[in-house]
Amino acid sequence: MRYPTLCALLILCFVGSVFGGEADVVAVEVKSPGNQTYSFNVTVSHVDQGWDHYADRWEIIAPNGEILARRVLAHPHTNEQPFTRSLSGVKIPVDIHQITVRAHDSVHAYGGTTKRIVVD
Repeated sequence: MRYPTLCALLILCFVGSVFGGEADVVAVEVKSPGNQTYSFNVTVSHVDQGWDHYADRWEIIAPNGEILARRVLAHPHTNEQPFTRSLSGVKIPVDIHQITVRAHDSVHAYGGTTKRIVVD
């Protein structure tokens, strides 16, 4: 393989991993059995490309920026897009009436689509 061809292939590999996009929250389902405790089903979309670039968690954020809960995603979902994961037993203080759900990926961190949810 000639040097220019090898360089072009390396550049394409790098560009592909950087431009895989940010992790987007595309849907959130919330249920509450009571006592300010909630269960979340969160659907995330991301062009996971393996262990070097994948959606690695989603978080529930209070209006002041405090992380109320975090769901760590244990592996890439390269063949399952979008995907939904659950988290139960989330305590939300009685004075919080709106939360934001955001996703994180291992390359871009935050920045994708978020969802704001009203909680009763």
